[in-house]
Amino acid sequence: MTTISVIEKVELSGISWETYENLSRELDKSRRLRLSYYYGDLEIMTPSPEHEIYKAVVGRFVDTLAEELDVYIYPLESTTFKKFKQISAEPDKCFYLKNRKAVQGKKRLDENDPPPDLVIEIDVTSSSQKRLEIYAEMRFPEIWRYDLRLFKIYHLVGQKYQEFPESLAFPNIPLLEIATFLKQVETTEYLDL
Repeated sequence: MTTISVIEKVELSGISWETYENLSRELDKSRRLRLSYYYGDLEIMTPSPEHEIYKAVVGRFVDTLAEELDVYIYPLESTTFKKFKQISAEPDKCFYLKNRKAVQGKKRLDENDPPPDLVIEIDVTSSSQKRLEIYAEMRFPEIWRYDLRLFKIYHLVGQKYQEFPESLAFPNIPLLEIATFLKQVETTEYLDL
């Protein structure tokens, strides 16, 4: 009997930006892995099916909110964001709202482009805590984070994220109740959510 072991996260230190860039280019051919880079620390992740369904449902929730509230969004999924040739991250999902016209239709983004207005992070087998440091340095204004128990909303205040009860992207909406909605993912058909 053959046993297949799946590694969901690998962390490496002392990696040069050039090595990160080369690895990123090589992996672009069959991109299933996700990378983040923070001053020589490289994190390589393999998203699980459980991670992907929660990511899809939260993304669908944002789409529905935008449609119902008549808010224009520009979704960029897990686009790679880089800055200073020192940091890089790929959010699980990201959305431009206020800044959508600045990036809409661009084939490539660079560090002069504004960051996405909203980032979604789903923590199933690993924490996005280190990526929050990267997002703070890149000045991403809002993060929604779900860890299969709690749904939290973070706003960038100064150089760090603080938890808030409501969204900047969708103010006055009781989003913290989304955790109750997300608990139905494993028992409800996707289209019924």
